[in-house]
Amino acid sequence: MGVRNQTGAASLAMLLAGTPCVAATDAGPSFDCAKKLTSSVERRICADPKLAALDRQMADVYAAATAKASAADTEALAALQRGWIKGRNGCWKSADVPACVESSYRQRIAELQARYELIAPVGSARYECPGPPPREASAAFFATDPPTAIVDFAGASQLMFAAP
Repeated sequence: MGVRNQTGAASLAMLLAGTPCVAATDAGPSFDCAKKLTSSVERRICADPKLAALDRQMADVYAAATAKASAADTEALAALQRGWIKGRNGCWKSADVPACVESSYRQRIAELQARYELIAPVGSARYECPGPPPREASAAFFATDPPTAIVDFAGASQLMFAAP
C-alpha cells in the first residue's frame, strides 16, 4: 500500500489522530460515492477532497474507538455515531455548509480520541472543591483538534472543548 506524503496541518492532524496515513489512491470518503447518497451533505463530501479526507480519518478513528470499547459500550457507540451522522447531515441548513461539516468532523474525531484515549493525555490536574462534603475533580487534557479535556466530578464525566 502506498502512502501519501502529508505536510503541514494535515500531517499534524494524522499524527494527533494516531491513525496511519491513507493510500495514495484513496481520494474519496470512506463511503461509496457511486451509490445513491441520502443527503446533499454526503454529495458535498464526495466532491470536496478536504471533507473526504476528514471522513476517512473519522472512519479510522471510529474503528479504533470501536475496538477499544467494551461489549456493552459498542451498541451505544454505534447509536451515538448514527446520531452524529444525522447531525452532520443537518449542516445543509447552515449558511456555510463546508465549514459546518468540517467543524462537525473535527469535534467528533476529537471526542472519540479523548473519550477512548486513542491518543495519550498531554496533562492532567486534580482539584479540591470545598463544601460539605468536600469533593475532588480531575481532568485529563488532550491535544486534539480542537483541544479537549475530560473532567470527572461527583461520579460524572464530561467532555469539554477549549474555547477562546
